[in-house]
Amino acid sequence: MSFNKKIVHLSSAHPRDDIRIFHKMSSSLSKRYNVHFIVADGLGQDVLNGVTILDVGEKCGGRLSRMTKTVSKVYNKALELEGDVFHLHDPELIPIGLKLKRKGYKVIFDAHEDLPKQILSKPYLNSFIRKLLSVFFECYERYAFKKFDALIGATPVITEKLSKINFNSCNINNYPILDELNLNVPWSDKVNEICYLGGIAQIRGIKEVIKSLGYTEGTKLNLAGKFSESEVENDVKSLPEWQQVNELGFISRDSAAKVLGRSKVGVVTFHACPNHVDAQPNKMFEYMSAGLPIITSNFPMWKDIVEGNDCGICVDPMDPEAIGKAIKYLIDNPEEAEMKSLNGYNAVLTKYNWPVEEEKLFKLYDGVLSS
Repeated sequence: MSFNKKIVHLSSAHPRDDIRIFHKMSSSLSKRYNVHFIVADGLGQDVLNGVTILDVGEKCGGRLSRMTKTVSKVYNKALELEGDVFHLHDPELIPIGLKLKRKGYKVIFDAHEDLPKQILSKPYLNSFIRKLLSVFFECYERYAFKKFDALIGATPVITEKLSKINFNSCNINNYPILDELNLNVPWSDKVNEICYLGGIAQIRGIKEVIKSLGYTEGTKLNLAGKFSESEVENDVKSLPEWQQVNELGFISRDSAAKVLGRSKVGVVTFHACPNHVDAQPNKMFEYMSAGLPIITSNFPMWKDIVEGNDCGICVDPMDPEAIGKAIKYLIDNPEEAEMKSLNGYNAVLTKYNWPVEEEKLFKLYDGVLSS
């Protein structure tokens, strides 16, 4: 073990209890190293799971202020720590990653998303600005990423892109922690409810999911998460199908496990935006880990997972009727639904799980620290 080695995770945007950064990466690395996690949430310092959480205060104002003032606070706190490795989790931290490199520190950048593709899906930017910013950041990434000691991609497609910039690139998927969300509820004890857990937005298909309930009489939707767009929230709440929604808001992991335990289907029908088609949504694998059959968008990569493991149904995410019919089929055919749920759970047990990814993380760190 190398508890004398100090690992510092940095984020100016993510919460301290972020699943990937805290519950998976930081908590895993704390088994071998002295791990710190710098956040900006105003909740103060704490020590959890062997990880020291350092707070630089609440995020400063809007996006621009966060990208300047908050990032500066994160950087200053990082300098105080003099870590052996600094692990960055937000694109806005790339400039301070370059500063840390110039000071001789080892730096890892973790690409949760493909930023240039993600920019193309930003609803608050006009199309010209989106394209311009996307090209700019594509060029900036090529410049910056080759200077870092290692890059991590959250999906194989992101990692393939990164490996063309920096040979020391590693794919660490956001797969679930085994049995964290599975309460082993017998299928006969479940009710006619489906669930959607996570961020709620138009491009994540919320309108189509709500409208699909019109084709599923007697079925409720457990909706857990926060709306990112107030106009979208107002729109969907005015739909007649909203009467079939159990609005839960943001819920804890323990509460999420209970919701998954009583539900019969997990839904993740994102729109075909550039950053979605090649993504691997965490919630897809969490539904599988909880023993739920899933209904997903019919993107080729997603179909390979869902149909390859016979654990759900792929549909056109823009077609509420298709989504509704898939829900109804699984509700009306409990034996097949339970079979698909077992297939998904077994796939998580054998390949889509965090312990497999944890070993890849340890190997990457061993290489960076020894170089």
